[in-house]
Amino acid sequence: MKNQTPFQRTLAFIVIGIGLIALGVAAMTLLTLRQAQAERAESSSVIPAAANYPAPELTLNDLDGNPHSLADYRGQVILVNLWATWCPPCVEELPTLNDFYRDFARDGFLLVGINDGEELSVVKDYVTRTGLDFLIWTDPTYLSESAFGTMNLPSSYVIDRQGQVRLQWIGAISRAMLEEYIVPIIEE
Repeated sequence: MKNQTPFQRTLAFIVIGIGLIALGVAAMTLLTLRQAQAERAESSSVIPAAANYPAPELTLNDLDGNPHSLADYRGQVILVNLWATWCPPCVEELPTLNDFYRDFARDGFLLVGINDGEELSVVKDYVTRTGLDFLIWTDPTYLSESAFGTMNLPSSYVIDRQGQVRLQWIGAISRAMLEEYIVPIIEE
């Protein structure tokens, strides 16, 4: 800068100042976009539909090939979640469901994740990689879709302690929705 004219120095400071302003604007835009995405994600969580019908008779195998039936868990509040590894909203909600399960399992809450139609090796690998703690059943022939009358993923159903389906969701569930709608059923 020693050999520069006053005009060149002023111009250099202006360019540096504009660069800093542009950097600040870019940072603020990025922060605003991330906040908007977070708000959209929270608001995109669907509100459940109220239901009142007996839980379907459904028996499927766990990852070790052992059969389980929904009727085996009467007396607990059960969230049945139909999902697949190829389904982005399913994969996005699974950590939230897992955390909710960890927080409420001691209160008689059970989460049953029913994988919809995938090979056992794919499901086992995914569960191992992600560290899911709740029960995982496999459904290679789509019995759960038929039992619950859906073809959508993710789909979730809350069964109360008496074996009645009380809520049903089509779409991803947020933690806020889980707390607002399932906790009162757990506390009944």
